[in-house]
Amino acid sequence: MDSPSMKASAEALAAAGFRVARFEFDYMAARRSGAGRMPPPRAEKLNAQYIAAIDALGATGALVIGGKSMGGRVASMVADAEFERGRIRGLLCLGYPFHPPGKPEQLRTGHLADIKTPTLIAQGTRDEFGTREEISTYRLSPLIEVLWLEDGDHDLKPRKRVSGFSAADHLKTMAETAFAWAGRPDAPHVARRTGRS
Repeated sequence: MDSPSMKASAEALAAAGFRVARFEFDYMAARRSGAGRMPPPRAEKLNAQYIAAIDALGATGALVIGGKSMGGRVASMVADAEFERGRIRGLLCLGYPFHPPGKPEQLRTGHLADIKTPTLIAQGTRDEFGTREEISTYRLSPLIEVLWLEDGDHDLKPRKRVSGFSAADHLKTMAETAFAWAGRPDAPHVARRTGRS
């Protein structure tokens, strides 16, 4: 949760107006404590940890939950139950892992076809976990919107010499778009966008 990418994302979201809370799954905390780099467990096994993190916030208003990569995937798997309970109002995923790198046939999209929670996914156009071309062929809920960040990788970082954008540009665009999306009275639902706002 303290990686440079996560820190920069949290700072951009806070600058846009969000109150941001970060947490990490036990397997990531174990890596930090020197217990070794064990592979992550199956995403479904992390659902309870995500719910516990929501509970620990003790928030009285509806939240926008989300995460980066695996965190976003797990958030997407618990979102509908929390949305139905009125505990969340939306889902924000940064660099959603639509499939493992180099394995586009191993899709992680089954639950996304019918998700009922308003969802915004910020995705780099060259993310090896799901490119614009690949994602355009997936069956996704109409409540999912994708903010495409030109030439962004899995951390949303572009190659400046190629795209003309910087990582800071993309994070600012992501955060400002997400804040506007989350604050709309019609519940999050914005047009698909590319580049900076």
